[in-house]
Amino acid sequence: MKRLLFIINPKAGRTAIRNDLFEIIMVFSQAGYEVVTYPTQGPEDAERKVRVDGADYDLIVCAGGDGTLDNTVCGYSKMGLKKVPLGYIPVGTTNDFARSLRISRKPIEAANQIVDGKCTKIDVGQFAEKSFIYIAAFGIFTDVSYSTNQSLKKAIGHSAYIIEGIKNIGNYKGFNLTAQFDEKTITGKYLYGMVTNTLSVGGFKLRGAKHVVLDDGKFDCLFIKMPSTPTEMQQIIRGLLQNEVEDNEMFFECKASRVVVDGEQEIAWTLDGEFGGSLKHVEIQNQRQALDIMLPQMNIEEMAHQPRDDEETAYTDEDDIDLEDLYSRYALQDIEQNAQRTQEKQTESDEDV
Repeated sequence: MKRLLFIINPKAGRTAIRNDLFEIIMVFSQAGYEVVTYPTQGPEDAERKVRVDGADYDLIVCAGGDGTLDNTVCGYSKMGLKKVPLGYIPVGTTNDFARSLRISRKPIEAANQIVDGKCTKIDVGQFAEKSFIYIAAFGIFTDVSYSTNQSLKKAIGHSAYIIEGIKNIGNYKGFNLTAQFDEKTITGKYLYGMVTNTLSVGGFKLRGAKHVVLDDGKFDCLFIKMPSTPTEMQQIIRGLLQNEVEDNEMFFECKASRVVVDGEQEIAWTLDGEFGGSLKHVEIQNQRQALDIMLPQMNIEEMAHQPRDDEETAYTDEDDIDLEDLYSRYALQDIEQNAQRTQEKQTESDEDV
């Protein structure tokens, strides 16, 4: 009989899985698996369990949030030559990775997607000694998907995340850095940077799904310059809200298999929504097709072009969002003006010095 290691984070954002555990185990058993259930005992326990015992199983399934998945993947990358498929049941609070790949947030349905799904190879990121599955990021929008007002998010979709970040953009200091992306190099002050391998982050597709390939050995990278004038701030705000960053001089974007970032001061990074450390020097490497993961039968290309359901967002990426309507309904204009005034005061202060 095939063996399945079922790792559960009992402290994940939602506790509903506790009511579904018996039915989930039945799904796995009826698919021909002998199920070994393991509740994690601490933050790094999933990594340790998979690293030590993962190769003894035919399938590994983790249930938790993005952090639990990240920790499981870290163990997976260290478990030796034998690689077994990984399944994911998202029961956290944000579940960015699951959203982008249409993994159900209903635990029993997610379990069925695993046993009926398609084993797909995807890339994994290596960040110093750690692994990440979909994003390494720093700067002003880093924690935006975890602090965004839920009613605002449901009403206007991805723009809600941007509004949260914009509120403080005028007070943000930014980071002086040099970043190398394969053969390309940038130098300057930046307020945000992300190195990703996902169809969306917080429901927001910066490059657009047509650009994203999850198994090509390349990251999608986007860095946002620190604005020095109100006009540059407006360029950033409108570029983000309109989801149009190409040909916008305040944004740098590219694909790269290796990214090296050197900051004048330590930069705090997050990996898949978890703290990744504060470092002056960071080297990020793409490990091509390093993870075998069970995904719904719909392939990646089809997922990229499927609209989101109403439960996730009221606007899809294909919707023509009326910015003036957003301004009037959510006081975005006031936010922008306040940010401009803050920037102008800073400019005056610099000139006085």
